[in-house]
Amino acid sequence: MDSHQANPSNNEYSSLTEEVSQLAPLAKSGHFDELHQNDSQLAGHWKTFFDQLEPTGLADLDQKTQELNRQIRENGITYNVYADEYGPQRPWSVDLFPLIIDAPAWQEIECGVLQRARLLEAMMSDIYGEQNLLKEGLIPPALVHGHPGYLRSMHGVQPRGNKHLHIIAFDLARAPDGNWSVLSQRTQAASGLGYLLENRNLIARQFSKAYESMQIAPLANAYRDLIDSLKSQSPAGSTAHIALLTPGPYNETYFEHAYLARYLGLTLVEGSDLTVRDQHLFLKTVRGLEPVHVLLKRLDDEFLDPLELRSDSTLGVPGLLQAIRAGNVILANAPGSAFLESPALLGFLPGISERLLNEKIQLPAMDTWWCGERAALEAAIPHLETSAIKPTYPHAPGHTSYDSCLGGGLSKSQLDEWIGRITRQPEDYTVQTYIPLAQMPVWLNAFNLNDASLIAPHSYMLRVFALSHGGQGWQVLPGGLARIAASDSGIASMQRGGSSADVWVQATKQSLTETLPPQQLAKTSVQKKRLVTSRAAENLYWFGRYTERSENSLRLAKLYLESINSEYVPSKQLWHWLETLCSQYGLVPEGVPSNVDHSENRHRIFERTLIDCLDKNDHVTSVGYNLRAMKRTASNIRERLSTEQWSTINYCIENFQSACHKATAYQDFSPSLAIEGLNRANSALAAITGAQTDRMTRDDGWQLLSIGRHIERLAFLTSVLDLAVTSGLLNNPSADSSGYMALLALFDSTITFHAQHQQSRELEPLIELLVLDDENPRSLAWVSKALRARLSKLAGTERNQPDELTRSVTNLQNYSLETLCIRDGSGALINLRNCFSNCSHSAWSVSDDISARYFNLIHEIDYRVQT
Repeated sequence: MDSHQANPSNNEYSSLTEEVSQLAPLAKSGHFDELHQNDSQLAGHWKTFFDQLEPTGLADLDQKTQELNRQIRENGITYNVYADEYGPQRPWSVDLFPLIIDAPAWQEIECGVLQRARLLEAMMSDIYGEQNLLKEGLIPPALVHGHPGYLRSMHGVQPRGNKHLHIIAFDLARAPDGNWSVLSQRTQAASGLGYLLENRNLIARQFSKAYESMQIAPLANAYRDLIDSLKSQSPAGSTAHIALLTPGPYNETYFEHAYLARYLGLTLVEGSDLTVRDQHLFLKTVRGLEPVHVLLKRLDDEFLDPLELRSDSTLGVPGLLQAIRAGNVILANAPGSAFLESPALLGFLPGISERLLNEKIQLPAMDTWWCGERAALEAAIPHLETSAIKPTYPHAPGHTSYDSCLGGGLSKSQLDEWIGRITRQPEDYTVQTYIPLAQMPVWLNAFNLNDASLIAPHSYMLRVFALSHGGQGWQVLPGGLARIAASDSGIASMQRGGSSADVWVQATKQSLTETLPPQQLAKTSVQKKRLVTSRAAENLYWFGRYTERSENSLRLAKLYLESINSEYVPSKQLWHWLETLCSQYGLVPEGVPSNVDHSENRHRIFERTLIDCLDKNDHVTSVGYNLRAMKRTASNIRERLSTEQWSTINYCIENFQSACHKATAYQDFSPSLAIEGLNRANSALAAITGAQTDRMTRDDGWQLLSIGRHIERLAFLTSVLDLAVTSGLLNNPSADSSGYMALLALFDSTITFHAQHQQSRELEPLIELLVLDDENPRSLAWVSKALRARLSKLAGTERNQPDELTRSVTNLQNYSLETLCIRDGSGALINLRNCFSNCSHSAWSVSDDISARYFNLIHEIDYRVQT
């Protein structure tokens, strides 16, 4: 690389715009060039953008790229083509430069999209009403009645608010002459509304000066207007409860669902969270059934209702379509719009527009032929070599399904094969003229660059959104999602390794004024408690349990490695106690040889196995296993967690995996490296538990999270103490204090014990601190007291009038120190062991009752509709 290219801030150029002009190649022949004008100079809006990068110029763009990628990782922004429960998640890809659209170009897009939104809504009203378009032959019946996305059960149904569509996405391409064309339209569950908002937050932060000076249109008002529009049409008006229906955390765009729900203040739900009663839609919560008035769906129509659509669907809600027909819920968008997504329909829209709107299409689509008509088939065949071949009924049963392909990339024999397929089953094929996609500038990270260019032109496709506005009206979100093709690919797709870009729309002064929120008189707001679904409650409960379980297994593994690698040889009782605990809690597989006989070889086998299994999943419930289980439950409630908390969880797991890899590299099984990794993970877990304690609202969900942690802690600590007693660890602590001190270390109570009892090694002070001290958060008394308080709060009862579930938790105030320290004739601490047994039993009993009452809904709870 030349010196001026490795260091773009070199003063060889008289201005930054001249430097960019020299460094950035022109778009490839036949592509529209977003960056340059016809005279190879920067376009006006791009010149303004780069002028705002002074005085550092391009010199800090690599640093901005690194900062951008770091922010994506910390925010946990992902897009997974095939989500894997155990595999790594794919980070979202966004380019450093935004796509900038000036006001005249945007006005062309906006006018055309608004017209097309009105047209598609009018088509829905006609097709599910009088069907004049079919009667007059403006649409072939095969594209409606023959499309599996047309729902006959919804014919004649007028949706609540008299509007079928509320969100429509249009994919646009810019031709070499600079004009825009429609490639496709999405009406079922188009993705992008969340990702483009996150892109805006990321990129505007990197170029704040340019963003402010270029008068970029804001996005927030459009989202707010969409929610207000949905509420205004709903049965409950402004008090409507809106939920966002997601397929679940294994969907490739689940991050977006969680992000949108959090941003818009919606309840994120899965199909199992909802139920239909008496033709009304309800949300299952820990407090009973709560009505849902609007459902913003993020799954395709066929999965919505297993009673009327796909019977094998576990993603939908039985009876949902009947609730829609009854007018008791608004679904955005109304079911039955899938036929509008067929590419074959695009060729018929100009005539339909003149019939329904009495208007000519302002924003044209690419020339499109549906091969189901003989004339269209004969016209399309000669154009295959310069066209895209698309399925008329994508992924529809009974129809040919295939991926779209470009005729220009086919050989003569392949082209002949496609002609044969099309001729045999013409109705399944749609041919659309292909134009080279416009190209926008992309910043190439100089640290990973081998050629000369730092700025390169890449092809892109633009997705824009029409959103419901003010009842029957529409508005176009002033921005969008640009999808950038990978390298020389002619297809802009995230699934094929592409990237994305923020879309900046330059607003006129008038439009900026119109988007300013009006000044409103202060209103007294009614505080509403956040709803906690039964599914979210269960995940929060297990989030707490796996957090505590991770901490317990981590502390146990750390104690074992530190004890056997200390300068003092552990006693036989300590070895036995530690090994039994490690085996009991799954830190090593069954059958690993014990090292109680002090054999060096056998000692190494147990230790090496423990280190090797720290991050394993097979045959063990390792520290890594518990950490990943914690993350899985947390991922199911992403909308309830801050980005910092989610980032800390990822940081903890990634660093622990790296540390375990180092500790086991070259079959070394290093105890010191393993302990170092455990220490770092312990610090990260402290941050996670701190966020759970101090940065989450104390609603029912948090109460269950805390209950989960306390149940897990109570069960673990009683098991540890009981084994310490039965293994003889505390038989003679004055002579051998190693077991005594190990027990204090596992309870994280060493400092407290020394402060209260100095160097005492008697049994009574130990029992007092670890069992009866209700001010020590690691004592059985404190844990059981806190558990009773959480259960009482959840049940809504006073502490002096606990319910049956709260009373079932062992109350350590009923035990005295003298009673617990009494030994029987054989020297056994029978009362102490009975106490441990009662605590353990009550912990598991509460766990079962919690599941029955709040998750499985089989308890005798009064589970009625809330009014």
